[in-house]
Formats: sequence, C-alpha cells, structure tokens
Amino acid sequence: MRMSDIFPKPNSLILIALIPKPKDLEVVRVLGWYRIPLRTAPKVVSVDYIAFYQPASFGDRKWCIEKFAQVRGHELVSRGELMRNEPDHPKAKDEYFKIQLGQLLELPVPIRAENWKRITFFYTTGQYLLSASTIADLVVHSEERSLLWKSLRERAENKREYEIPDVDLSPDVLSALLGIKEVAEG
Repeated sequence: MRMSDIFPKPNSLILIALIPKPKDLEVVRVLGWYRIPLRTAPKVVSVDYIAFYQPASFGDRKWCIEKFAQVRGHELVSRGELMRNEPDHPKAKDEYFKIQLGQLLELPVPIRAENWKRITFFYTTGQYLLSASTIADLVVHSEERSLLWKSLRERAENKREYEIPDVDLSPDVLSALLGIKEVAEG
C-alpha cells in the first residue's frame, strides 16, 4: 500500500481530538481504538480520520499534533467493556464511543499549538491537516464552514446515527457546532 493511499485526501473529514495521556496513545497504537465519553462526545463521530492533540502530559512532545489514524468504524459500549481491568471504576457503566482505527500514522511535520493549549474536539479537513504548521491553520475559514457542516450532517444521516436538521445557521452557531473558536485560547 502506498502512503498516498493512507493519508487523508483534501476533502477527508478530520476530527481533532484530545489524547489525554501517553498511555492513551499507546492504546491507539497497540489495540487500534480510541474512546470518547458519550456525554462529552462531539456532534458527529463518523469521520474519515482522527488527529490526536497531545497536551502537557506529553512532556517534551506536548502541545502539538503528531499522530493520526483512519477511522474504520465505531460502536457504543460501556467503559467497563473497554477497560476490563478496571471493573470497579466509578464510571464503569458510563457509555463511550469506541472508535476503531487503522494504523497510527505520523504527520510529516508536527502541528504546533502556539496559543491554542486547551483543545477537546473540533473538525477540519484533510487539506487543512496536511498543510497546517500550527493549530490555528486547522481552523476552517468561515466561508467554508457551512460546507464542512453540510458534509458532517450528510455523513451522520448516511450512517443513520443522528438526525441533524438542515437549517441556516449563524456563523457563531456554526462555529460552536464545529468546535471552532475564532480567538485562540491562551
């Protein structure tokens, strides 16, 4: 398989997601899945790829995106099913999305956070991911946001996961739904 076959295409839907700790990234690498609590999940999880934002817990490799993986599917399971070695965990019965992933891949150049330090989830496209040098470069510009939202809405409807109404949204509401803030957080 050629690298161009596994790297995102320009119109690929990408979820930028927090990977809280290095051990969570190891779960992605070894077991091929990523978990998202249902109560804090983004609006749509049917995306083509997930790119992982590494916070301060990554030490020298903090505040950047270095890795990503292709999404192969997802299911809703309890935390206890995911983390069988923690059956008495207080959240063992909570529902989580288990996102099945392909091989963990490395970006050619890490995407640095600069002023963006607090990130949980937001959406972008393959074009932005492969050309970004900073997290701010991943933000889909306002004129393209409605196209991104339409693509996400169609994806969700095709997967029969959610019903997302087809309504005209103000730029502020659209930004909130996509997880994008115009001003970088410090």
